[in-house]
Amino acid sequence: MDKKLVRSILLIVTYTVLLVLALLRFEELRGLFARLMGLLRPVYIGFAVAFVLDRPCRCFYKLYQRILGGGPAGRASRPLAVATSYLALLAALAVLVSFVLPKVGESVQLFVSQLGGYLYALRDMAQSLMSCLHLDTDALYAGLPSVSELTRYLRDAVDGLFQGLSSTLMGVVNFTSALISVAVTGLLSLIFSIYMLGGRDTLLPQCRRVLLAYVPRKWAEPILGVVRLTAATFTNYVSGQLIEACILGALCAAGTLFIQADYAPLIGVIVGASALVPVAGAYIGAALGAFLLLMVSPLKALIFLVFLGILQQIEGNVIYPRVVGTSIGLPGIWVLAAVTVGGGLFGLPGILLSVPTASVLYALLRKDVRRRTAEREAR
Repeated sequence: MDKKLVRSILLIVTYTVLLVLALLRFEELRGLFARLMGLLRPVYIGFAVAFVLDRPCRCFYKLYQRILGGGPAGRASRPLAVATSYLALLAALAVLVSFVLPKVGESVQLFVSQLGGYLYALRDMAQSLMSCLHLDTDALYAGLPSVSELTRYLRDAVDGLFQGLSSTLMGVVNFTSALISVAVTGLLSLIFSIYMLGGRDTLLPQCRRVLLAYVPRKWAEPILGVVRLTAATFTNYVSGQLIEACILGALCAAGTLFIQADYAPLIGVIVGASALVPVAGAYIGAALGAFLLLMVSPLKALIFLVFLGILQQIEGNVIYPRVVGTSIGLPGIWVLAAVTVGGGLFGLPGILLSVPTASVLYALLRKDVRRRTAEREAR
């Protein structure tokens, strides 16, 4: 019997047995996979941090190469670039903490202090609406608690929650263990990201050699092409989304200064953070910002919605194409489909990663369609 035929039969039998075992032990395999992913959490978090800092690290590396030149001094370019990238990240976080967060805290404190007034305003609005609709407001509100009672209930619930947490030893132990786990995971993720950034010039050639050694060349080259396309797409998408979120949040905060200055930093941070979520983020930021201003004045909430709508049109037609570029050239219907499917399957990570993943698949499909069409036309 032909050796190739025997090998093919053995491969088919092996794959069939493994598939049957996987189906029979699906729950156990899923639990094992979840546990493995939990253990590898510092690795992929570190990879995500290194991926985000890769572009600024390369810029700093080229800068230090020009300054230090070649020779022994040039060897310090990579460590200096990695250190500068992390210093830039820490500086950005320090600016956020020292300038933005205090303003956000003041806005939140102002909102909480005026909660009673907001409830009274909502009651007056509801009464006005009922009178316009000629409804019996007395019968409607007969069984409802008053505003002072609602405020007291809310404060009692918050006080009870804090007292329960402070008096429960188990809660303190769980919080401490969770804090230690987060700290250890963060430290290991930092170490992995530094190693990945510092050893980039060594790790990438090693991965390429391993792929070429164990995968046939006719498959290795397409795989490398897909990896390069994926890396370029995700890099442009992540950097573009971060820059765009910062620009949109700053412009929104600047515009809200003329509407309600007290809430400008809080609304700017909300709109900027929600801009990181594709499609649904714009509606989430608009709804939260309008809700905050609705408590102050319905007219201001309406003005804010009009302003934000105009700003988002400018962002979508001017800022986004220039910042993100044409590398995420995915039609709108597929963006919506990718976000819906990704969010349904994987939650928030699926929403954030679905658009660049769909963009890569769309680019590969378009390339394959063009290749097949050219081959048919050449016949």
